[in-house]
Amino acid sequence: MKTLLTITLFLITTNLGFSQESLKILWLEKYEWKILSNQENDNIHIIEIIPGKEEAKNWTMLGQMMSIKGVVEVPMDKAKDLMYEQTKAASPNAKLTVLEKDEADEFPWILFKLENPTFKGRKKSESQLWYIRQGKTSLYVNFIAKQKKKLKDDFIEEWSKVFKESEIVNLKEEQKEIKGN
Repeated sequence: MKTLLTITLFLITTNLGFSQESLKILWLEKYEWKILSNQENDNIHIIEIIPGKEEAKNWTMLGQMMSIKGVVEVPMDKAKDLMYEQTKAASPNAKLTVLEKDEADEFPWILFKLENPTFKGRKKSESQLWYIRQGKTSLYVNFIAKQKKKLKDDFIEEWSKVFKESEIVNLKEEQKEIKGN
């Protein structure tokens, strides 16, 4: 539980100096996540996590959360296409499948998978389930990756639920709630 709380706190404070909102994702506790990297500049904040029992060089599952500060009103298909084009540069045979999207939501979102049988210069495959959500002050780009050629249906179902249960939170309100507990 302590690890889950730590990851949640990192997500909540992601844009503390920039805005009054963040995307809160409750990563599955059973993996006992640890932070692999946490990098931030004026434009972007990226956090990568792996299961607590794995090592950076040999991970089998990797989560990434990215806040692109100041990027607003991006159509979800455009955001998806940008991520796909970046992936295709390293994995020309990558296959994109849109699973769901809701552009009518107050905070539009899209859920899609990229399955990659090969990468240039790498022996291992990697496929990702992506979740992009538009906030009022930032674009939130997240994925969970497996070192597999394809993602299994149960993996997609489990992680789709995690991502779709995420929420854009008001940092001031969230800080009050944390201090109250």
